[in-house]
Amino acid sequence: MIPIDKIQDTETCYLQLWLMLESTRLSLREQYKRYCIRNILKEWFDAAATDDFIWEVCIKAEQLGLNELPLPYVDPRPHRELLRATVAATLKTGMNGINLMALDRAYRIAYPDGITLNVNKK
Repeated sequence: MIPIDKIQDTETCYLQLWLMLESTRLSLREQYKRYCIRNILKEWFDAAATDDFIWEVCIKAEQLGLNELPLPYVDPRPHRELLRATVAATLKTGMNGINLMALDRAYRIAYPDGITLNVNKK
């Protein structure tokens, strides 16, 4: 569980979150639970993951809360938006206020052999 007041818009925080995605996926699998935004947030924030908070993260990430997510290192885009929305909702800021360079650098550290995040950039 993460104390919600420890969430920051820093590379260090993003690195922790990226690394926690895989351990959370394994934990949810052991519990026979779906690897989705709702269950990830419940696992990370426990009682602080209220329905309103989960709804806000889902709206910001433009994803459904109960949809199964792919593996973080195979398809990182939905996870990137999840982490971005989680930090934005926690800090009460907009999605544009999130440091994408720090988020992407943390992904490259966490998953050095993972799929490139910026595949559509020219």
